[in-house]
Amino acid sequence: MPQNDAVSLRDALNSEQRQARSGIWGAGAHAFVGDLIAGSTLEGRVEELRGRSVLLLTSDQLTAALALIQIDGIAQRLVLCPPDFNVAHIPHVMATAAVDAVVSDRLLRDTGAQSAPVFIKCSSNVASVPQVRGEQIATEWVLFTSGTSGAPKMVSHSLASLAGAIQGGGSLGGAIVWSTFYDIRRYGGLQILLRALLGGGSLVVSDGTESTADFLARAGCLAVTHITGTPSHWRRVLMSGAGDRIAPQYVRLSGEIADQTILDSLRALYPHAKIAHAFASTEAGVGFEVEDGLAGIPLGYFESKGSGVQLKVEDGSLRIRSARTALNYVGAAGTALVDDEGYVDTGDIMQLRGGRYYFIGRRGGIINVGGLKVHPEEVEAIINRHARVQMSLVKSRRNPVTGAVVIAEIVLKPAPDARDSSLEHDALKDEILKACQAALAAHKVPVAIRIVPSLDVTPSGKVARADA
Repeated sequence: MPQNDAVSLRDALNSEQRQARSGIWGAGAHAFVGDLIAGSTLEGRVEELRGRSVLLLTSDQLTAALALIQIDGIAQRLVLCPPDFNVAHIPHVMATAAVDAVVSDRLLRDTGAQSAPVFIKCSSNVASVPQVRGEQIATEWVLFTSGTSGAPKMVSHSLASLAGAIQGGGSLGGAIVWSTFYDIRRYGGLQILLRALLGGGSLVVSDGTESTADFLARAGCLAVTHITGTPSHWRRVLMSGAGDRIAPQYVRLSGEIADQTILDSLRALYPHAKIAHAFASTEAGVGFEVEDGLAGIPLGYFESKGSGVQLKVEDGSLRIRSARTALNYVGAAGTALVDDEGYVDTGDIMQLRGGRYYFIGRRGGIINVGGLKVHPEEVEAIINRHARVQMSLVKSRRNPVTGAVVIAEIVLKPAPDARDSSLEHDALKDEILKACQAALAAHKVPVAIRIVPSLDVTPSGKVARADA
């Protein structure tokens, strides 16, 4: 863990003597870290969680952040439920993770949660309570993997593995105010929460009830300096027309392929900011960050031995080995998280071109067109180059001859002259098809393009993918 050998997050915040003005801002409330260290949002009952396996389920990010700071170092295990968690899965999660305590801002009746020996109500209100300074426990953090359908799949982390990529409070100097479009109850957002807290900065969290424009306005008022999100998040920023409400020093993209078009668009919007794209996953941890403004990963990243992270491409898939990877799957006996050499297979397919590796898609997302493979993301990268395209989604449609064909849905940028006729749309579709035909093999070219007003984004901030 950076900066010290603190066992817990609370221990680290105490030992570093964080300033009372370092805080976490939600849409309707905020709290200062200094007040939280001297108070409680858990009815003063945190010691009842000592040595237990705790399920944390809250309605909002701020409440979750305040609760997890208090629980870490007290509980033996902390299960952090994401915002889209289906409460019908509570019995499965409790059994799998041996949960014997629940912390929530809801009563969770008829879900099985009330069967836990300890149930504590939490809130975002910090109350002054007498402090009990017991021995700190190295809490196991349990996170849900993104994209889980059905019964949740969970992995185990330590605070050390979660904080392994964090180097102090940042390299740009000055007072740092972090923000993120990610939810802090998922790996990507939790990384930003830890960066803010361990670096002595503050954090502005998003809210599911806010529009993109309203969130950016609030972030701007709070002088956010560092902000992260997926490429889909950032495309929504560009579509909102409200990107100029913040003036960040640092912008980072991760979670999806960052193509050159989105990187160039953010460079134009924030000319004075450092624009970076990174790779991280719940299982593999933080792999790397690229800061040269170009899509893809320089070959040198795969040859470097000094970063503590080893990268390789095997069978076309990116594999990562480091101390930042998850420890294991929870309750999945016989399921290996790493291979015999300690590498996590990310399932992200890469291609070497001109001294850089480029992501071309997910192994599980391949469209099979008559026995030929199509990575949707590769086609989207071509479509997104068009000056009028804001974002796109490529997917499959069933076909009696080839089994499947490729189709595309696109969201357009506003027309410069405010005119958008069907004839103009037909011309745009023709231009996009010609661009695809010039750059792609015939089986990868969409057989149909549909212009849509918007595209769905998952709770983890990624464009929602489903076959037609």
